[in-house]
Amino acid sequence: MKTTDEWEEEIMKVTMKIQKQFPELSKYISEMPENFSRTDKKTINKKNLKEYHDSLVEILKEYSKTHSAENA
Repeated sequence: MKTTDEWEEEIMKVTMKIQKQFPELSKYISEMPENFSRTDKKTINKKNLKEYHDSLVEILKEYSKTHSAENA
């Protein structure tokens, strides 16, 4: 299993890809990775980060099926 730092890095990569290719999706992302640093670390764990990462990947995957990337 990845570490918390690795999950945060993966989330940042997916978020940056969304912002670059489908910026219109950014408004639907309720919790951006930078918010994690301001949240109580006790409530953030690897499982939460993995779930959040997976949800971002799924949003990107589904949205890209029907929309063209701006900067592919």
